[in-house]
Formats: sequence, structure tokens, C-alpha cells
Amino acid sequence: MSKRFEGKVVIVTGASSGIGRETAIQFAGEGASVVLAARREAQTAEVVQQIRQHGSEAMFVRTDVTNVASLEALVAITIKTYGRLDCAFNNAGIAGDAMKATADHSEENWNAVLATNLTGVWLSMKYEIPAMLKSGGGCIVNASSTYGLKPSTAGHVPYAAAKHGVIGLTKTAALEYAKTGLRINAICPGWTHSEMVDPALEALPEQLGSLINQDVPMARVADATEIARAVLWLCSDESSYVTGHPLCVDGGWVAR
Repeated sequence: MSKRFEGKVVIVTGASSGIGRETAIQFAGEGASVVLAARREAQTAEVVQQIRQHGSEAMFVRTDVTNVASLEALVAITIKTYGRLDCAFNNAGIAGDAMKATADHSEENWNAVLATNLTGVWLSMKYEIPAMLKSGGGCIVNASSTYGLKPSTAGHVPYAAAKHGVIGLTKTAALEYAKTGLRINAICPGWTHSEMVDPALEALPEQLGSLINQDVPMARVADATEIARAVLWLCSDESSYVTGHPLCVDGGWVAR
């Protein structure tokens, strides 16, 4: 049985844990050569080793998505190593401060969250898009959030603003490149088990448990693999007529 991404080359940013890690593993399992981009070398190297042990191809490139030179080098190394770039999942992100009203957030926190979660996505695309066009097209999935479509109920306005911005960026770029063979979509996860969410769930079980029950009709937190499967679908030929779309994987949250 053929694999959906046999012969394809994929970049995943924020690949050291959570949704990024699971997505990288699933891409590799479907035949892709995967470039795992992250800041944490030891942790990401373990994921690369796991992928290689299953007979797939992967490599780690230390990457800071807030740094232009770092992202330029990421794409250049990918092309030098594999000769092409077909797909990218721009997933790197931080939560920033939470449980604060808008006026109580610091300028430093605002700048840090926007730099990673929004500017970092644009900078990634800035170098990924020309590389994909040289290969005849491709697919980009940008990590937004349910909080990119709805107001934050967790008191982190910089995060919500950045994730709303990712959807505007995604839709605009999708229209610009729609005739070139390049599709660009966004994924909007709801509450998902990850290094970002699980510590908060442990620290504030009653408060966040009540919030999840209030927000999510399915009344549970997603597993990262459930989000990863949706990312792969958006990058596959199965979604060949889908572009500029923010896909919710949220247990029904946006429908509420």
C-alpha cells in the first residue's frame, strides 16, 4: 500500500513536543522525509531517533522562529539535504501569560507572544514559499487556535490576537498563491494535551476543568495525535480543493 507522503519533504517547526512532535512522527510514518525544527536539541534528537528506528528519514535543525537568519538557514539546509520542499507545518508557539485582563499584560509578554506566534509564522512562510514554488507547489499549514476564531476565555489576549492574526495571514497568502499549486491553510485546535496545556491543567484542575466543560461540547481535551491527523489531511491530495481554510479540531467548541 502506497504512503501518502512518499518522496515528499516536510518541515515541522516546534517539533520537539506536543502537536509538532506527533505531526512529525505521522508524516514520517506516511513516507515523508521530515525536518524537525525546534530550539531544544536533545529533546528533538530523541524524536529524530524514534523516527529513524522505524525506518523513516528525519533530521533536526536548531531553529528560532523569531530569528530571520535562523529560518532562512532552516529552508536552505532542507533544500541542500533533500533537494526540495513540499509541505510545512508552522507550529512553533508559546502561550505567554494567562489569566490576566487585557490591561494587565506587560508589553514584554505581548511582544514575545506576537514575535513567536504571528511574526514567526510569517517569517517561516517568507522562506518556505519560494522554495515550494521552485518545486512546483506544495502545502503549508499554519498553527492557529480555537482562540483564533473566538475570544480568549483564559485571559491571554496576546495569544488570541496572534492566533487571529495567523488566520488573516493564512487567508491572504492562500488567495495570492492559489493559482500556483501552493495551498495554505490553518489548523485551529481546541484544548489539546501538550507541554503548553498539561501543566496548566495540573496547576488549576478545577478552574480549567470547569472552563473546558463550559467551552467544549465533547467535554474533553484532545490528544495531539488527533490534531496531527488533521494537519496531514490538509497537506495531502485528499484536500486538493481546500485552501485559505481555518480547520477547527475542537470537540465542537466553535459550533457552540
